[in-house]
Amino acid sequence: MRKSLNALTTRGRSFVAAGLTAILCAFILGERDLLRAGTLVLAMPLLSSLAVSRTRYRLACARRLDPSRLPVGHESRVDLRLENVSRLPTGLLLVEDRVPYTLGGRARFVLDRVEANGARELSYRVRSDVRGRYRVGPLTVRLADPFGLVELARSFSLTDTLTVTPTIVPLPPGRLSGAWTGGGDSRARTVSSAGEDDIAPREYRQGDDLRRIHWRSTARHGELMVRREEQQWQSRGALFLDTRRHVHRGEGPGSSFEQAVSATASVGVHLAREGFGLRYVTDAGESQASSGGSGFEGALLDALAVARTSGNRSLVPGLGALREAIGAHREGDGLVIAIFGQLDPAEARAVAAIRRGTATCVAILVDVNQRDGVPGHGPIMIATETLRTAGWRVLTISTAGALATAWAHAGEALEDARYSPPAERSRP
Repeated sequence: MRKSLNALTTRGRSFVAAGLTAILCAFILGERDLLRAGTLVLAMPLLSSLAVSRTRYRLACARRLDPSRLPVGHESRVDLRLENVSRLPTGLLLVEDRVPYTLGGRARFVLDRVEANGARELSYRVRSDVRGRYRVGPLTVRLADPFGLVELARSFSLTDTLTVTPTIVPLPPGRLSGAWTGGGDSRARTVSSAGEDDIAPREYRQGDDLRRIHWRSTARHGELMVRREEQQWQSRGALFLDTRRHVHRGEGPGSSFEQAVSATASVGVHLAREGFGLRYVTDAGESQASSGGSGFEGALLDALAVARTSGNRSLVPGLGALREAIGAHREGDGLVIAIFGQLDPAEARAVAAIRRGTATCVAILVDVNQRDGVPGHGPIMIATETLRTAGWRVLTISTAGALATAWAHAGEALEDARYSPPAERSRP
């Protein structure tokens, strides 16, 4: 009862104050009619509080986000299902789903009545212009009396997470080289260079596809023999992001750091869909296990959704982790994509020294000093020249939207380099 009295609305508290005042004035003035009116006014919120507190509704809630991961600026639909699992119909229900202000504020609905064992389906849309991971929920149901004198809130514990990822810029297909590794029973070139009779078969194992049975070898050995599987090849590389706060400029969605994050997401998603197995590395030395396909794509986007600038001043830990990531390629032909803010000459030389052998290294420099479309000078020019001298391909962008054009030119240059003499390709 005390909880219900605390749940009185402004109207309900006004009724209580008016009733008490009328009763007090009735005793002072000796007016019985005023006493009856005051008693009636005071009794209304008290009876409403008692009725709401005795409510024994049992409600069930389910929520679905479609999609649960989306880029900045896109909308997600939230579907709610509220079910009355009790034998009594509900009264007036005020339903509110708690949503962060960044996603558009709270979603509120009014349900007049939900019959016994009935359900209501509600939906609303959320959108964010700021990347991050947001909690949607819990759902709060407010029980109200017909006169609007009392509201009693009951909350569910169910919450869901909406992940808002950086903007992804579609990149044109490019032929970037990398370290090719694989696994299987044989190498692909074995089958391509050998005739049908020279295929090295093996004995049949439970579960093997019957279409792979090699009948000539089966007749020769007197038991079922199958063709070996071809080698599955996958190109591997490393994706590096410089998150140091002092090398970036600006605040909010237009800052150079946000452009770098968006460029990292665009490149990572593009290469993952091209079949590359990548390892994500930051300046702090943190790395994400190498993988390919949708698994890496989802993990990368989840990591970049909550990426923040760091207080690190040095690239040493990150470059050390990057060396380990590309040092696993014995052929020395790995792929490195690195996204930086502003690099001073010493840092540019340290980055340039990462390249070994015939590794394909691409540096994406975000021009933090560009103003009104005029490219910056000084450090970025020195860093560009230092990296290019060491054999790096350098792309300079001011915004992530300019990455597609720069990426197309880089692909053409890398394709031309494949047909250059070996001495020219390995020359720093």
